[in-house]
Amino acid sequence: MPYHEFECSKCIPERKQHAVIKGPGEQLTDALPQGYLNTIPGTISERGCAYCGAKHVIGTPMKDVIHLSHGPVGCTYDTWQTKRYLSDNDNFQLKYTFASDMKEKHVVFGAEGMLKQNIIEAFKAFPHIKRMTIYQTCATALIGDDLHAVAQEVMDELPDVDIFVCNSPGFRGPSQSGGHHTICIAWFKEKVGTFEPVREGEYIINYVGEYNIQGDQYIMEDFFERMGITVNSTFTGNGSYDDLRAMHRAHLNVLECARSSEYLCNELRVKYGIPRLDIDGFGFKPLGDSLKKVALFFGIEDRAQKIIDEETARWQPELDWYKARLQDKKVCLWPGGSKLWHWAHCIHEEMGVKVVSVYTKFGHQGDMEKGIARVEEGALAIDDPNELEGLEAMETLQPDIIFTGKRPGEVAKKIRVPYLNAHGYHNGPWKGWEGWVRFARDIYNAIYSPMHKLSKLDISKDEIPTTIGFETQRMLSDVNLSDEIKNNKELREYTGKWDCTRDLIKKPAPRSDEPQLAIAA
Repeated sequence: MPYHEFECSKCIPERKQHAVIKGPGEQLTDALPQGYLNTIPGTISERGCAYCGAKHVIGTPMKDVIHLSHGPVGCTYDTWQTKRYLSDNDNFQLKYTFASDMKEKHVVFGAEGMLKQNIIEAFKAFPHIKRMTIYQTCATALIGDDLHAVAQEVMDELPDVDIFVCNSPGFRGPSQSGGHHTICIAWFKEKVGTFEPVREGEYIINYVGEYNIQGDQYIMEDFFERMGITVNSTFTGNGSYDDLRAMHRAHLNVLECARSSEYLCNELRVKYGIPRLDIDGFGFKPLGDSLKKVALFFGIEDRAQKIIDEETARWQPELDWYKARLQDKKVCLWPGGSKLWHWAHCIHEEMGVKVVSVYTKFGHQGDMEKGIARVEEGALAIDDPNELEGLEAMETLQPDIIFTGKRPGEVAKKIRVPYLNAHGYHNGPWKGWEGWVRFARDIYNAIYSPMHKLSKLDISKDEIPTTIGFETQRMLSDVNLSDEIKNNKELREYTGKWDCTRDLIKKPAPRSDEPQLAIAA
């Protein structure tokens, strides 16, 4: 069997089925780790919860909305924007986060009255915002607060506002992907079809599964406009609440992140007959093929080809320059969701880097299928790794760089492996032809950074002592072990093992002008 067992996880034998090494000639069914299952107790998973998937990933990129979490303030603070979801309304959704700030007394007596008061206060504080989303958390789901009833009561009193309720407690599903499903289906059932837009254009699309990380949506929207295509709504990066209520009026759903938003596209196809096309905004060839696919649907292939020719001629020489310098550099591709397979093949083919590992924390079997199919033999695929497994993988594979989130990235830096933020980017946007070159530049800068090379130098055994002349050294020069240590065999043996500990518990001789204090050992 192709399963890979981590040394650090031998005490949890179930983990063996969650990692595989892609062997020669193996079929996907032979090389698939188990995924999207309940977290194994004791593994110390780093997954996000369903509430995080609903609010942080999908909900809050909506730009003209008060996003209010009904629960403890910690849930809200943990999902305050770190992914740089930009918008053209002065980034309102990035600047502010809202919480009902639930306390213990609300768990006992209920928090519906407090929630209503908070909703009204939020609308009064920002009178130009007339839309709100309320997110349920574990605490309020457990006590049974009726968020829909409270929201309806407010809308009856304030007829110019509209409120969407997402019942997305953290325990709803194995990971944050459960929250993706929850908010997509809730939005479709409660809000799609409740607003009629005034929209002109021969070709109208919904751009779905795009979150405008550092301006990705702006790049893709420009390509669509150059092709004569009108973007009816973007779900949800730089997306307007009312535009997203009008998703039923598009001719085509163009889907970017299938893992987070395919549920919505499938429902729109069933009820309104809107077709779905999956695209990829990353990489020269995948992006070009995607634009041609959308153009083919509307019969305007020549417009897409013109963009492809112009952009490729402008940016191919720069990409080739980076590819020559990144050839055969090893990368651990640990981005989490759909970027696992969006990037796996094209960073190898177009940048020359070798993918030695892929992982996902919340992806489904389909994500692993596509990801493993696009990497080379010998790549290590992991489902829901913890910190120890990540460290062991990096020490074994010795990658030149990893693409991952901030938490695993900071761990990688501690063992001198540079990382790029696959979730929020370093210097984005990374979509489009120029964005792909910008991505290559970020990889090059990370690998060849002189500062990173300096981090690998060990100066602890420098020939020049670093303690000479310091006041602390003088203070410690004339000290004796306390009588307590001398008379305590166990403590004396302990301090003999650690010189630094022994120094810390030594006490200097007191000056004659200061009081004599008893110092505990």
